[in-house]
Amino acid sequence: MRTPERCHGPARTPPPRAAHQIRGPLYASTTATTSAPAPRPGPTLAITAVATAVALMNYTSPMTTVPTVSAALGTPPSGQAWLLNGTPLGLAAVLLVAGSLADDYGRRRLFLIGTLALGVTTALGALATDTFTFTLARVAQGAASAAILATSLGLLVGAFPAGAARIRATGIWGAFVSAGIALGPLLASSLGSVDWQLTYAVLGLAALVTAAFAFRTLTESRAPRGARPDLAGAAVLGLAMTALLTALTLGREGWLRAPVALLLLAALALAFAFLAVERRAAAPLIDLSLLRSRAFLASSAGGLFTGLAVIGLFSYLPTLLQEALGLSALDSAWLFLLWSGTAFLVALQARRLTGRVTARHQLAAGFALHAVAVLTLLGTLGVTAHPGPAVWLRLVPALVVSGIGSGLLNAALPRLAVESVPPERAAMGSGANNTARYIGSSAGVAVTIAIATTGTGANGALLLSVGLALLATVIVLLLRERH
Repeated sequence: MRTPERCHGPARTPPPRAAHQIRGPLYASTTATTSAPAPRPGPTLAITAVATAVALMNYTSPMTTVPTVSAALGTPPSGQAWLLNGTPLGLAAVLLVAGSLADDYGRRRLFLIGTLALGVTTALGALATDTFTFTLARVAQGAASAAILATSLGLLVGAFPAGAARIRATGIWGAFVSAGIALGPLLASSLGSVDWQLTYAVLGLAALVTAAFAFRTLTESRAPRGARPDLAGAAVLGLAMTALLTALTLGREGWLRAPVALLLLAALALAFAFLAVERRAAAPLIDLSLLRSRAFLASSAGGLFTGLAVIGLFSYLPTLLQEALGLSALDSAWLFLLWSGTAFLVALQARRLTGRVTARHQLAAGFALHAVAVLTLLGTLGVTAHPGPAVWLRLVPALVVSGIGSGLLNAALPRLAVESVPPERAAMGSGANNTARYIGSSAGVAVTIAIATTGTGANGALLLSVGLALLATVIVLLLRERH
């Protein structure tokens, strides 16, 4: 009788897998080497893309309904910026923390926590009856969204090998960022004609359904560093982001007031304290050596200026359209869709540029197109209830061209975020990039509203966006890697 060895050959021990490649159940040990399920690339991309779209729909849903929600909640004009800035505050304060914790303790785990929390906090937002409660719910929604955004790219890096497949996956994920931005205002405007609270009830349910599918579909992905979590860094960073974004939001009511100045000083002091903590941490939230990488700096600068120049303007543009052109919330949402829908289509196709255009040059092209488009809008948003054909002939092409630029940005940013850090730190790279983006968006929204409501009006806000986009173009072009 032949032995099994002779029939099948000697048993072979499989080679050890890298820590960030190991997959397992929700609470499985990262050192397990048996029966670990392989990642499922297609379902992983589908779940992370849909969850990201839901998070961004929640983020953009108030853009066209600020007047309606303000009236329902009794929000004074000075408090309207909080309706837009609540979610960015939660995002910016938690993104980097979520990314680092996800790499160490499980991207799937943090992703599930984020989707469940987004469902619950969004539903609670639908029950709010005053500005303060609604703003708190929006901040919590931002924190939950941070867990989704920071872990999604980490999960994709674990599911897709480096190269064309990963670039295609991150491009599709970036396209769903645009899709969420596009659909949020449209959903809010459609349901807002019945009851503004319906929007948040629907989005809360969508997040919970996504969490259910994620629980059954995703496999664990992590890259533990074997050290205790950097709780001190997380606390200091969260306080710094909260102080900074609160100051930027309150600054709309007057930049020279004592509370604004004190909050800005506190944010600066806490930023230096964060750097000191990170230098001593065994497992820091962000590896400070990355600050010497031009690719990482380009990724961070791209995220920051996308928030400042693009999101800052387009977060308030629907309101400007309603006030200047006499449009309804739904009409302005359709115009917003022209911009964001174009961005979605372009981001889907941007993968075809791989191998011919670097992510850095793609960023520069996106910023330049946005600047050109917005420049053509100067003088079109004056106060007039009956805009003539000339206004539409400038407005529609400008929205399309800016949408092309935004699509290039949304495709390049996630690609550069994961390419600029080691693969095992993918969630941290995503967290850093998105932290910069939403710090920029919070600052951009606050400053845009402040300028648009002063004597310079809409033209001042447009010129600010153009200037920031041109500055971003120069910066990302200069941040090329040394050879």
